[in-house]
Amino acid sequence: MRNLFFICMLMLLGFFGSAQRISPEEYIATYKDLAMREMQRSGVPAAITLAQGIFESESGNSNLVKESNNHFGIKCKPEWMGDRVYHDDDLKGECFRKYDSAALSYADHSDFLRTRANYTSLFDLDPADYKSWAYGLKKAGYATNPRYPQLVIKVIEQYRLNDYSLMVLNRPLGDSAYTSSFASKTYKTIRNEVKSVVTADDLKKIKTTKHLGLKAVFAEKGMFLLAIATKYNIALVDLLEYNDLLEDGLMDEAGWIYLQNKKAEGDKVKHIVKDGETTYSIAQEHAIQLSYLLAYNGLEETSNLNAGQTIYLKYSEEAIPDAPDQTATYHKVKANETLKSIAEKYKVSIADLKEWNHLTTEKIKPGQNIIILK
Repeated sequence: MRNLFFICMLMLLGFFGSAQRISPEEYIATYKDLAMREMQRSGVPAAITLAQGIFESESGNSNLVKESNNHFGIKCKPEWMGDRVYHDDDLKGECFRKYDSAALSYADHSDFLRTRANYTSLFDLDPADYKSWAYGLKKAGYATNPRYPQLVIKVIEQYRLNDYSLMVLNRPLGDSAYTSSFASKTYKTIRNEVKSVVTADDLKKIKTTKHLGLKAVFAEKGMFLLAIATKYNIALVDLLEYNDLLEDGLMDEAGWIYLQNKKAEGDKVKHIVKDGETTYSIAQEHAIQLSYLLAYNGLEETSNLNAGQTIYLKYSEEAIPDAPDQTATYHKVKANETLKSIAEKYKVSIADLKEWNHLTTEKIKPGQNIIILK
């Protein structure tokens, strides 16, 4: 009995030990050598790699890392031919790259920055100049958060991550590269500081109204989406989903932002395209979920529209050819069918059906053409 007691205690200790969260310091100790090796190979500063890894993986604690070794939240993209996992992010069931090891994730992150034209200018910077790299990443489009550079810099300075870049460069380490103002701040505090960008003035500018029967805000150009989410106590990820948006940030153009799910079809049958309109702007104007608008018209989100073109706002037999994509196999949705039942019938995943058909939800409509093989 005594031996059994000790065995049970050891098992419990092992369980609780494995359930503990990894601290940022532990994450850095584990992956600093990988970051330094990647800096030698690719030129991406070790400080930047580690800071981004801490943010994207929650210091190695995120479900995505545990399922896929994906430390930087890199999504599949059309060129990815490797393993994949499906994970809720900006949208439900998004496709993320899966790696056999953390080393492959770190290498792919380096290659992601090294091989894309918009990041080319970064490699002209001094690799020890982490501040210029942080601002350069934002300028190149890496993040929409206007305070992204400051947040990256804070993490680098708090955990002295630039020391690892300096080691690779064989430069002397020194306190002059850092400030001490962040020494007492926890990682959680730094992450939460992003909320400070929403001011009382931002909130006063937001006026709720109704558009086509839905609760909405008419947002001026430059309005911060986080301010809208904060005022109405809506999770930012939900606000983005309601409005078919993938990333937060500032409004590029004035327009409607909905505070609840948009409709599956419009109040009218057709819309005649005006100069400069896109599938997204039309969907927002008529309060239709973008996936439905695209399905009704057999279009891609990136499809170019011409002035005078007819866009259908609800299902019409004349709207969609039997096979708008000649490389795909279609199924016409019958009454009472769901995306799940169609996935089971054709032995494909719901995530693939959503990706192939540009669906942001599992809602489908009788008569709709659904790609079931591509």
